[in-house]
Amino acid sequence: MSKETRLKLGLRMRQLRKKNSYTQERLSELSDIDYKHIQLLESKRPPAVKIDTLEKLAKAFNISISKLLDFK
Repeated sequence: MSKETRLKLGLRMRQLRKKNSYTQERLSELSDIDYKHIQLLESKRPPAVKIDTLEKLAKAFNISISKLLDFK
């Protein structure tokens, strides 16, 4: 996954969090992803993302992975 795509994912996560009124802490609880990792994913230098992480995030937002990656 390119850095540009990782940055878009972080922005998408932030948009979905705000839409659902989730804090990073709440998203961490719902997705079972460490809070610090959520912070990193939304940062200016996001790490590579595993498919398992995408699945957990999509489930936490109650959407499909394709919707999660819909960067329009």
